[in-house]
Amino acid sequence: MTDKPDETPNPGPKPAAEPSGVDLARVALRAAKEQARARGAAAEQKKQARRGGLRSGARADGRDPQPLGAAINRLITERGWETPAAVGGVMGRWPQIVGDDLAKHCVPQKYDEEARILTVQCDSTTWATQLRLLAPQLVARLNQDLGHGTVKLIKVHGPQGPARRFGPLRAPGSTGPGDTYG
Repeated sequence: MTDKPDETPNPGPKPAAEPSGVDLARVALRAAKEQARARGAAAEQKKQARRGGLRSGARADGRDPQPLGAAINRLITERGWETPAAVGGVMGRWPQIVGDDLAKHCVPQKYDEEARILTVQCDSTTWATQLRLLAPQLVARLNQDLGHGTVKLIKVHGPQGPARRFGPLRAPGSTGPGDTYG
């Protein structure tokens, strides 16, 4: 007698069986329960809205609990942050607005709310030139998303040059080759 295990060929993975009637019924039941929960939650929200939402006392006042989204929206409105918040959202969605290729090489730096100027930094002069050529279409697209007149101009900066180093032939206090005697 040998202790060899019985060698039978591996039949391989079993093909996925078509869902039977019982499985289909379970799936349909699960979908119906989720829809019912969603309808119930929507009805509860409508009921709370009619009653004035959650309250801390007999009458609604400023101390009542509010949903986080409503509290943030109220804060943004009270402080007048609508435009900066919208522009911040655009900066977060920059790749979707300008495309992946341009977003890899050009990054929005800041937005001047008073002058309505968006400043963009590019990593090469080639991409800076490309963005300058696309600026009118980009301003139109941004104003379409944010509202008319939100962005009037896109200021494009190319790559930063190396820092000026002090050398043996540089006069103290000099600003470099642009320094004049007058």
